[in-house]
Amino acid sequence: MRHTGIRRTVVALSVCSLALTAAGCGSGDDSASGKTRITVNCMPPKSAKVDRKFFEQDIASFEKQNPDIDVVAHDAFPCQDPKTFDAKLAGGQMEDVFYTYFTDAKHVVDINQAADLTSYVNELKSYDTIQQQLRDIYTVDGKVYGVPRTGYSMGLIYNRALFEKAGLDPDKPPTTWEEVRADAKKIAALGGGTVGYADYSAQNQGGWHFTAEMYSQGGDVVSADGKKATVDTPEGKAVLQNLHDMRWNDDSMGSKQLLVINDAQQMMGSGKLGMYLSAPDNIPILVKEKGGNYKDLALAPMPGGKGTLIGGDGYMFNKHDTPAQIRAGLKWLDHMFLSPGKGFLGDYARAKGSDAPVGLPEPRLFTGAADAKDQEVKKANANVPVENYQPFLDGNQSLEMKIEPPNAQQIYSVLDGTVSAVLTKKDANIDQLLKEASGKIDSILARS
Repeated sequence: MRHTGIRRTVVALSVCSLALTAAGCGSGDDSASGKTRITVNCMPPKSAKVDRKFFEQDIASFEKQNPDIDVVAHDAFPCQDPKTFDAKLAGGQMEDVFYTYFTDAKHVVDINQAADLTSYVNELKSYDTIQQQLRDIYTVDGKVYGVPRTGYSMGLIYNRALFEKAGLDPDKPPTTWEEVRADAKKIAALGGGTVGYADYSAQNQGGWHFTAEMYSQGGDVVSADGKKATVDTPEGKAVLQNLHDMRWNDDSMGSKQLLVINDAQQMMGSGKLGMYLSAPDNIPILVKEKGGNYKDLALAPMPGGKGTLIGGDGYMFNKHDTPAQIRAGLKWLDHMFLSPGKGFLGDYARAKGSDAPVGLPEPRLFTGAADAKDQEVKKANANVPVENYQPFLDGNQSLEMKIEPPNAQQIYSVLDGTVSAVLTKKDANIDQLLKEASGKIDSILARS
């Protein structure tokens, strides 16, 4: 699930140029020039001027260091459109190196559209430094089919100013759902249209947050073998009961429901919302686009203390790629995204010089010495109040990190209806809603 407004930087799914459409986006080796030519996507659009400039600078520096490689980048927005993704794969229209969400990895392999990178990844200098749990996402049946680029985990974003105004300690955010409920009630009592806690319940985002809240309770939405729904459980009931009680008993969630991410961001940015679930990259959006202030925005770990939802993205390779294209693509990934303190995502000094936020607690891609170097450079160039995010970093250490379920978007669509019913109908039958959702999810899994 796309989790923010959009992760880390503006990213984009390419649309093949007319010149390439007939033959597909995969470009093949350019033997006439003696160069290996690769097409890549996820280039920021021209409207994202700073990101676009950085991306172009990094491609230029890569080609200078590798004069035998020609990189052709495609842009559009968003980076990946789920409605056209499969059609592009099936039609041979995908780039040589193409962007995917974590949840795409197994599907792309299952439909036989990914190149096997297993014999090549030892040439990727950074590969062993990437977190194992992120590498595992692109490993299917023991074979490597992709490389992670970023990762995120969900947390609780909160407004320090409203906490203080409500008599709460902004340095001690809630760590349980009972505390979230109590704090939300106090914040809502400030009046003037202030909402204590907001949650999504439309456009598949309600199902996404329900899943995150299930993980926080120690539950899951699908069994470990991916064959059965596991929402009709005490954990599932606890999630819905808590939302019901905050909405109807406490009146701490406001009267407007069927919210999506932009609604919560608007409320938080305007200083009218106490808390909502998010990933760290919501914070610059709240400041740059929604009127918020960095000093007022803080991040805590997922309440509940048991688990959190993780997501992210990476690159996979077209099954028609030549060995030379695979090697060129891996070199490009190392240069662009996987060198600590450098490249499109890691050049913190460059980002700071362009007034981009530096110091957010994620993405946290690397381990060991690579992570230490990345964090050192980030800290040296931080221009946001990093102390506001320390509870998130500390709390995440004890949480189980869990990826989204298989068939996530279809499942989220089902759970949207479950969550929206609880938030819009005071007499909603939670047991019946969970039973019905379970049956629908079982049907989805049976078809996959």
